[in-house]
Parts: sequence; C-alpha cells; structure tokens
Amino acid sequence: MKSIKPGRGPSAMGAAGSIFAVIFGIFWTIMAFVITQDSPFPVVGIIFPAFGLLFIGMGIAQAVYHYKNATGKERMSLFDITDSREEGDPLHRHFSSTSSVSEQNTGRFCPYCGEPVEAEYRFCPKCGKSMPSSG
Repeated sequence: MKSIKPGRGPSAMGAAGSIFAVIFGIFWTIMAFVITQDSPFPVVGIIFPAFGLLFIGMGIAQAVYHYKNATGKERMSLFDITDSREEGDPLHRHFSSTSSVSEQNTGRFCPYCGEPVEAEYRFCPKCGKSMPSSG
C-alpha cells in the first residue's frame, strides 16, 4: 500500500529554522533582562524575559522533532510517496482501517497525492489531477 511520506528537505529546513528561533530566544531573554532590570514593576522583569525562554523551549522542541523527521526512516509529510515495503506508515499503526476502495483497488495510486485510484479512472478523485495513462 502506498503512503505519503515526508520530504527530508522541508524537515531539514524546519530544523534549521528552529535553531534560529533558539538563537532569537537567547537574544530576547538577555535583552529583556537588561532592559527591565530597573523596572518599577518587578513582575515586568519576569514576564518580559519569559517570552525569550518560551522561544528557546519551543525552538528546541521543534528542532528535535524536525531533525528526527529529516533523518528518521519512519516519518510523515506530504512530499514523498513510498510503498509499504520501502517504509511503514507510522500513522497506519494507530488509525488503520480497511476501506472498500482499498479492497477494490487494482494497485494504482495517484502520483501527486498517493490516493488509491481504480484502473478506469482518468482523474484522481482526491486532488483532481489527470492520471497518467497506464500504457
């Protein structure tokens, strides 16, 4: 069964972007502490720098997620269509269901979105793109 898998490039770009978010969070936190150190309201000196810590935490979490997605074999995305013999679908373990289309399908899939398509279809029922002739 074909399934849609993640492109490694978009995930690698997400990991790089997350690193920039961590750097921004560090910069924000340092600058916020410097700016608010003499604030007449002490809570401002805590809340304002906390946004930088939030950026750092979210950036680290996203960097780990995207790095694992870019380098791992079991990954999810909308870019690569693979066969189950090549890579298993991690969501299939959690949300597997048999559908009548899968049972009736002749093994043909849309090259654009991965949707199972019956042999007589000229257009994909999901994305509407023209199916290449099976020759």
